Amino acid sequence: MVNGLATYNAVQEQSAEVLVAEHASLVKRIAYHLVNRLPPNVQADDLIQAGMIGLLEASRNYDPSQGASFETYAGIRIRGSMLDEIRRSDWTPRSVHRKARMVAEAMRDIENEEGRDARDVEVADVLGMSLRDYHKILQDASGCRIFSLEELQSVGELPQERKDGAISGPFEGMQRDMFKSELSEAIAGLPERERLVIALYYDKELNLREIGHVLGVSESRVCQIHSQATLRLRSRLSEWLSEGPE
Repeated sequence: MVNGLATYNAVQEQSAEVLVAEHASLVKRIAYHLVNRLPPNVQADDLIQAGMIGLLEASRNYDPSQGASFETYAGIRIRGSMLDEIRRSDWTPRSVHRKARMVAEAMRDIENEEGRDARDVEVADVLGMSLRDYHKILQDASGCRIFSLEELQSVGELPQERKDGAISGPFEGMQRDMFKSELSEAIAGLPERERLVIALYYDKELNLREIGHVLGVSESRVCQIHSQATLRLRSRLSEWLSEGPE
């Protein structure tokens, strides 16, 4: 009996090692995709190290009977480990969080009043600043961890999967489905260019420079559009989100 258990454990460990070896490149791909829009002091190597831990955990906990492919399951765990690492070392000054919240609130007020998308110049006017200063806030907020689309379901404010990938209960599962539906609706309602940037970045996994080539604009302008899109989403999903740092 003991020998049989030892053999089983050895086989399981060997299978995990094979999965890790075969999917190590997935960790690098996700890390470089994330690091492209993060500040220079965030190193890809740190994300890769965190991602490898996530991959190892995925290889040990993966259950093929659940229906998802290992790559899909591992991708979630890898990204989650990287986001955990990012959250542990939040480099963003509190002033950036505060100004970004101001932008989201101004967008929400304008859109509630006008019944349409808030324009750059309108948001800047409400905030009493120049368009140039407004764009500077967008640029600064682009690296702010609480405004990335991935983080909307990862900051602990939303219904979330447990580490083993299961939903903690029927009510939490229902909340998660409701949030996903509202998030999809909010993305579909973005202005065309913002919606395109979100699709190219998250669905097609292009980096900001590549998106700039597609749109015929600079990388910094894509960064601003991406930031404005995520802030607009945050304003429209405000009921699901708690406040960040003051």
